Amino acid sequence: MRRLLLSAALAGLALIGVATPAYAHDVLTGSTPADGASVAVGPSEVTLTFNAPVQFGANRLTVTGPDGQQWQTTDNATVDGDSVSTTVAPLGPAGEYTVGYRIISADGHPVSGEVTFTLTKAGPGTAPTQTATGENPSTPAGPPVWPWVLGAVVLLALGLFLGLRTPRMGALR
Repeated sequence: MRRLLLSAALAGLALIGVATPAYAHDVLTGSTPADGASVAVGPSEVTLTFNAPVQFGANRLTVTGPDGQQWQTTDNATVDGDSVSTTVAPLGPAGEYTVGYRIISADGHPVSGEVTFTLTKAGPGTAPTQTATGENPSTPAGPPVWPWVLGAVVLLALGLFLGLRTPRMGALR
């Protein structure tokens, strides 16, 4: 009996020891340029790679320079499977550039964050005229409201249906 309990305890510990956390949202696995990299020449495109396919929709990447100017040339990022990219104008001042992102993960929730790279030598560019909405892609928007509204409507309809269909206690006497 002791042997059986010891075996069960060891098996339980082994299962707990190899358990990994479940990820509900896409996770950034890489970027070009790499996070924290130093580059002498600014990239013409920035690409972020995630662990799962990114949904099409309002995916956005911004490239903000040390001067606070944005250097991406489009409002909407291009999605290709698990990669999201945007074109970048020729960069200007040397310094740290931040790539902010807000994408729609495989489960439908927004995922946001940022990576940085350093331009070691000033480039010839000037910041493009921005047509962006001014929204910061690294600021989370929170969960959508429509599932809650839909759920409330379904529950209300079900309650009304059951309430009108169930015989009343006074009618049974």
